Amino acid sequence: MIQDILPRRFYNEFEVHTVTEDDVVLAYDGKLAYMNLSMHGIILPVYRELKNEVEKEALTYAFRIDETRYFIYEGSRHLEEQNGFSYIPWSEYREYGPMHELLATTVGAQLSEWYASHKYCGCCGENMVKSEKERAMCYPSCKKTVYPTISPSVIVGITNKDELLLTKYANAPYKLYALVAGYSEIGESIEETARREVMEEVGLSVKNLRYYKSQPWPISSAMLFGFFAEVDEDPTITLQEEELKEGTWFKREDIPETTSTISLTNEMIEYFRNHPEQFEQ
Repeated sequence: MIQDILPRRFYNEFEVHTVTEDDVVLAYDGKLAYMNLSMHGIILPVYRELKNEVEKEALTYAFRIDETRYFIYEGSRHLEEQNGFSYIPWSEYREYGPMHELLATTVGAQLSEWYASHKYCGCCGENMVKSEKERAMCYPSCKKTVYPTISPSVIVGITNKDELLLTKYANAPYKLYALVAGYSEIGESIEETARREVMEEVGLSVKNLRYYKSQPWPISSAMLFGFFAEVDEDPTITLQEEELKEGTWFKREDIPETTSTISLTNEMIEYFRNHPEQFEQ
């Protein structure tokens, strides 16, 4: 999955650093990431390549992977296309490696979007100030502190003996098969979220909810919680059509092949395909 970068290690501890020549610069234009996308995969620029174009004071330390440090660029100067570098959409680079650079780019996008959307305090209207002690935005007038947004969400693999329910989104850029998914609402546990989303999206009751694994999904600021669940009695699907355009039961041997290795959804589909002994009912 996207966070699986071993033997490299991701260090997200808050630290304060000044950028140096070999530090990586993560620059964004909305949802677009600045990179060179080549046959070798994702290549990110380093400061020495951009120091005549970026405002040094607009670079904020984000994290490091092994000993490589990454900085978010928040300056007003738009970086020009040059030497193979340009702003690329997520849909084009999501399947490219190396995995640690994909992780860096997507986590950087999450942080960049959060910084951009928290320029002013929602309570007093004052300009934001970055905390010097933690990754947070502080507002001096009202003493309010805001931390990066992380939204709890669920992925649910619904099973019926040797069948798995696969869905397709109605209006999302992602066109391949997926599993039932959705965000947690106020006042509910993550297990209740799973049951509610299944009922809302495909009209099914489920039982024997079983936790599988979690995954950070930085591109939507989500923390995904994966569950498997068995359909409870009637397996008739009733689609929530504004969310989904298809919901189909697939026998294990008929499940379409997945090609991506970065998502919890595809890992769960492959787990169901390859571990029938775990789903005997």
